[in-house]
Amino acid sequence: MTNPLTIELWTGEEAVMSTEPGSEFSMWDGSIVGRNIEFEEDKKIVQQWYFDGQPEMSIVTIKLHPAKNNETSVELKHTNIPDADYNSFADGWDTSYFGPLAEFFEGF
Repeated sequence: MTNPLTIELWTGEEAVMSTEPGSEFSMWDGSIVGRNIEFEEDKKIVQQWYFDGQPEMSIVTIKLHPAKNNETSVELKHTNIPDADYNSFADGWDTSYFGPLAEFFEGF
C-alpha cells in the first residue's frame, strides 16, 4: 500500500508514494492526491487527501491487524468526505481500492 511499483501493479495506474511523513502522494493517475502524515510499518498509514474547495482536511487512516491463517484485516477511517461525494467514496473504497488489492494479493 506504500510501494509505488506495487500500487502500479495493483491499480494499473502510475503512482507516486513515499513513507516519508510530509511527502506528497498521487494515485490513479492523479485522481487521488495528498500528503503523507504518519506511517507505522505494517501497522498504520495516515494521509491527508486534498479536495478542491473543501474547508476541512480529509484524513484517511488505514490500520492493519494480523489475523489468523497469515491473513490481515483492515480498519479504515476516512473523515471529512464532502456530503455530495460520500456514497461514491464508500463504494470506491470497496470496488476500486480494497477489492482489487485483495485480488492482487490472493496469488501470493
